[in-house]
Amino acid sequence: MSRALYWFTHDLRLADNEGVISLLSSNNSVAFIYVIDPDWFRPLNYSQTSMGVHRWLFLRQSIEDLHNQLIAKGQSLQVVVGNSANQISKLVRDHNVTALYTAQQFGLYERHSLERVKAICPSLQVYSCCTNTLFTKDQIDEHSIPMQSFSAFRKHVESNDYSVKEDQIQESSLWEAKRALLPLQAKNQFNKVLDDIEQTMFRPHAINTLNKWTNEFVGGEQHACEHLSYYFSSSAPLTYKKTRNQLEGKCSSTGFSPYLAIGNLSPRQVWHALRRYEKQNLENESTYWVGFELLWREYFQWLLNDNPKAFFMFKGLANKKPLTSFYTQRFAQWCNGRTNYPLVNACMNQLNATGYISNRGRQIVASCLVNELSVDWRYGAAYFQKQLIDYDVASNWGNWQYIAGVGVDPRGGRHFNIEKQTQLHDEKNAFINKWQGNLEGEQTYDLTDASDWPVK
Repeated sequence: MSRALYWFTHDLRLADNEGVISLLSSNNSVAFIYVIDPDWFRPLNYSQTSMGVHRWLFLRQSIEDLHNQLIAKGQSLQVVVGNSANQISKLVRDHNVTALYTAQQFGLYERHSLERVKAICPSLQVYSCCTNTLFTKDQIDEHSIPMQSFSAFRKHVESNDYSVKEDQIQESSLWEAKRALLPLQAKNQFNKVLDDIEQTMFRPHAINTLNKWTNEFVGGEQHACEHLSYYFSSSAPLTYKKTRNQLEGKCSSTGFSPYLAIGNLSPRQVWHALRRYEKQNLENESTYWVGFELLWREYFQWLLNDNPKAFFMFKGLANKKPLTSFYTQRFAQWCNGRTNYPLVNACMNQLNATGYISNRGRQIVASCLVNELSVDWRYGAAYFQKQLIDYDVASNWGNWQYIAGVGVDPRGGRHFNIEKQTQLHDEKNAFINKWQGNLEGEQTYDLTDASDWPVK
């Protein structure tokens, strides 16, 4: 009897999940695993934790949603705490597992973890499944898609009309007559693991004092699908190119990034929903731009895949040393919205309060850190990694390299004129006033980062 594990990572969904389908199609006895690494909550990443309170809450919601879906299908999600490679290897050895399925990994740390599992368990069959990109590795290699710049990548893909694989529809029969490899985890034990993480890794008031702005995004495949349906039943896609640079607004951007980052949605699901929308409604410059942004995300995934180390180096992919360093006080002021730039402060206050800021807001604050404050871009990237609920390793570090001028863009870095950006996007200071970007007066709620520091 074949025994197999599915190791969920950044693909927390059941629909359009090639790995889950492969697992169910080929094995008699299965189990579903998620590993929480305590190192995520320790200040090991440029003195930042990798998992702040906003990211954690969105992750927890997604894990709970996935667990409930599996329970309804007679399965469960086993959540374990510890080093990923060690925990997976232990489960493999203890339960005589013959096969491991997981999403293809793009991040350097994630790839190392998977390679370590293979080294510890050399007889284990490991299947890395393409679950979170538009194209497969075979497509990228077979067609020699150029990676020297996004423009070259995009033009090649568009001119050759590469097909994006249709969503995979799961047949109900796949879930029948399957037995969990490990004993089903009692519901109270599942919740206890998650509760223990919060109590151990965050200060007591951190979770309870999150303000109302946090609720704009709720994690989980169910909420992701609801949002996908809502967005493409509206007129928002027809005006996306005009609204995408707004600093906030429910449908000014697509709002898909948190769900794509954690895998509540696949990019293929968004891509095909977009194409259906264009057929049923209208295809215009704005709908094209939604697909354009999906291609940007796709480009960064494969660029990271080809350059797993240079993506995180000071000189970046350009191998060019920026004229920056690390200044503790400047960085702290930037993190806590205490700079000389009200628009930057407002954006950082919004980030600290909600775990989310607009794409234009990210560009503005990143440019400020690199160009006005002359701080090493990697510290900003690490802070975004901690705070953003839509943190994606490839998009985050790739975009920071572009701003810092160490990426593959031949035009060099990006220097945003903050005064001009304020006039363009917040002429009446509505955003600045809402998010208290001016330092005069008392703050009405805690916008600092201190509440989600891990307990030492």
